[in-house]
Amino acid sequence: MQKHGIIPSRAVYVDTNTGKELSHENYLKHSGELDLKAICVFAATGFFLDEDTHYESVKALKPATEFERKSDGNIEVGKTYFDWHYSPRELTLKQATEEFTALFHRICGEQSKGTSIILPLSGGLDSRTLAAALKNHSDIQSYSYEYEGGEPETKFSEEIANAENFPFTGFKIEKGYLWNVIEELGRINLCCSEFTHPRQMAHINQTSKMGETFMLGHWGDVLFDGMGVTDKLGFEEQVNILYKKVLKKGGAELGKALWQQWSIAGNFDQYLKERISGLHQNIKIENANAKVRAFKSLYWAPRWTSSNLTIFNKFNQIALPYYHDEMCKFICTVPEHLLVDRQVQIEYLKKHAPELARIKRQGFGLDLYNFQDFHKWHKLPNRIGLKVSRILSGSTKIKRNYELQFIGTENESHLKKYIQHPSFTSWVDKTIVESIYEKFNINQVGYSHPLSVLLTLSVFHKLKTN
Repeated sequence: MQKHGIIPSRAVYVDTNTGKELSHENYLKHSGELDLKAICVFAATGFFLDEDTHYESVKALKPATEFERKSDGNIEVGKTYFDWHYSPRELTLKQATEEFTALFHRICGEQSKGTSIILPLSGGLDSRTLAAALKNHSDIQSYSYEYEGGEPETKFSEEIANAENFPFTGFKIEKGYLWNVIEELGRINLCCSEFTHPRQMAHINQTSKMGETFMLGHWGDVLFDGMGVTDKLGFEEQVNILYKKVLKKGGAELGKALWQQWSIAGNFDQYLKERISGLHQNIKIENANAKVRAFKSLYWAPRWTSSNLTIFNKFNQIALPYYHDEMCKFICTVPEHLLVDRQVQIEYLKKHAPELARIKRQGFGLDLYNFQDFHKWHKLPNRIGLKVSRILSGSTKIKRNYELQFIGTENESHLKKYIQHPSFTSWVDKTIVESIYEKFNINQVGYSHPLSVLLTLSVFHKLKTN
């Protein structure tokens, strides 16, 4: 039996009528009935929930499931081998950091052995911890990117690379890059994630040639931080928080509009909340922070984060230390109070890579020795300075991917070719498309998500029907 990871890095799609696994090509061309309820949820959230897909008779294999690929193409599903839990041990921060260090170094060592590494860097903590763990690797190339006309994001990444003597390349995400790759992107991620997020597609042809294996820091920020709730928060309050977290700006409006157009019985909001409540109820954890983290790791990571990992994996091997089963098992035993504010990762960097800990954390203006003072009163001038800087640059700096894809005459022309195509508007009513587009032109931040979903659905429809 194979193991579908506790946090799977790649979905396995099974046709429930035949028991066979669907290839990427067969998924997009599947002849089954569309799951309109699932698509409405996708419209609201940007990802498919639980086992859902575009089709009623196609399901995504659940995380932590044992399965076997038969010679006839069938998938034999076995037992679930792991359930998220919260079993905190009596640990000090020093002990938790030492255990994390030993596990992290072992995993990174195993995943990087005998292969050349491509390391995407950012100004955050997850890729910085990877840089620390890989500092002695003999064959590593690093890179980062920033928006054309945007904030100088590569500045922090280059500082990290220089501190460890990694070769570094900075890339610009250029205006309108999406239109040259949009249908290839749709074939890679199967339109299971909306298109404003996967910046890696812009330069994948260059970055994939830097080595053999992408070493990626995804999900470290969820595993190694608090969830921002009280440990004893009630179940209904947790559901309400999760409901608000999964909904994107403008998403519920589009989900409801599609629900009504397709004459689906019942109420969309009630349906989504009941789905979330049922899934959350099945997680047998009392501590609210641990329970919310488990929900996100079960339903968010595999169906949203992993959806765009397929871009890396299409071109190269990928390694994900924070996705590793042993890392998930470890985090279930760490007391929640040690995870708040990324304490374990920060202590790890301060001890094992002080040269990286001295580099300022992007968005905070402080290094890791002073980061925990960020919200204290004596750092108020620092916070005010950062806010003023953001306000002053706000009118001119590109900060969001949609600004490069949807704004400007040429972008608008490409966008309309997809979302206003007669074939697409025969499926999604033209009045819905026009309403979302008009509202986007008035409130870009509030309606960039539903507009991106419409674009994603239009590409799915084109790839499916052509």
